[in-house]
Amino acid sequence: MSYDAGKYDVAVIGAGHAGIEAALASARLGCRTVIFTINMDAVGNCPCNPSIGGTAKGHLVREVDALGGEMGKTADECTLQSRMLNLGKGPAVHSLRAQIDRNKYARVMKHKLEQCENLVMRQAEVIDIERGGENWLLTTRLGAVYTCRAVVLATGGVSYPSTGSTGDGYLFAKENGLSVTKLSASLVGLTMDEKWPTLLQGLSLKNVRITAKVGKKTIYSELGEMLFTHFGVSGPLMIELSSHAPEDFSQMAVTLDMKPGLTEEQVDLRLQRDFAENIRKQLSSVLTGLMPARMAPVFAKLCGVDADTPINQVTREQRLAIGRALKALPLRVVGTRPIEEAIVTRGGVDVLEITPGTMMSKKTPGLFFAGEVLDVDAHTGGFNLQIAFSTGALAGKSAAAWTMER
Repeated sequence: MSYDAGKYDVAVIGAGHAGIEAALASARLGCRTVIFTINMDAVGNCPCNPSIGGTAKGHLVREVDALGGEMGKTADECTLQSRMLNLGKGPAVHSLRAQIDRNKYARVMKHKLEQCENLVMRQAEVIDIERGGENWLLTTRLGAVYTCRAVVLATGGVSYPSTGSTGDGYLFAKENGLSVTKLSASLVGLTMDEKWPTLLQGLSLKNVRITAKVGKKTIYSELGEMLFTHFGVSGPLMIELSSHAPEDFSQMAVTLDMKPGLTEEQVDLRLQRDFAENIRKQLSSVLTGLMPARMAPVFAKLCGVDADTPINQVTREQRLAIGRALKALPLRVVGTRPIEEAIVTRGGVDVLEITPGTMMSKKTPGLFFAGEVLDVDAHTGGFNLQIAFSTGALAGKSAAAWTMER
């Protein structure tokens, strides 16, 4: 049995970063606004202590500020540490980057929502949105019906379902005539069909290069850190690689370069020198000068050599094989971890059906979109948070302007 729960100018579904910015922007422009969340304790949650600003994102922070967004101000209040980048270059490229306290950020943002004039928070699950003449009718699971002039869908993707991101926004979009592209995991660990990574579980490699190719085309090549796990590989390099991987992982060849600062010839000269200086030692003992001790016996086996082989018995062919593996050790990646473990969702509402200047649907006037529900995803480093902040502030401001024009 349903009942009338009140009339509002703008309804925002989702209280993640995009939803918060949208609701605050709308309410501060004088529109009576309601924001829905499934879990009040998850309002404004961050998956980590994110970095805000920096060389590639500093201008976006200023744009959010210009739109009347709250993120930059709250980040200032919750900063753990900050650093001015590019001080060795000209002032035009100086850029402030701040790391914020995720727990404090969530508390402060929730408080600002609660104190904002014209804004009402509701812990409720919206199960249906439909057009009713000039208005939208939003029905909750408990039967409450909210009437509003405009709706902002900021429901997130299907990653981290514990925060309330269950994919309802995709259903609402489809029901209102929009297209939703294929959903998959992005920024997530990668699985391997080999058992040897499990022997190195917890081992981190720093200053290595990961390269991925599809045929002869290099689709990813970056220097950084990776981690071996019980399922395969993870860490910054592998998580970022997941956003570049093709749909069919069998098309992709991934290699690990453990000595990116040396050529293959230089690696071989290094091996010859180390072997000559340690002629009476075993192979695994000598390899510890080139890699973590835990990895040495596993690596030797991958090269087809017994780890206990005395150096004076290692053949030239075996030494060359070791050198090649140091520069390009194959990693047989076969897929990703479940989408529920992903940092973000790849795919979503087709951005070609959204007006970029307002975030409103081209097909359904009065319906706006913001954040991860859109088919937009980016690398690690706070870029996905910036997408949420920017599109949320713009969608809320645009939804308010749209209602005022009618």
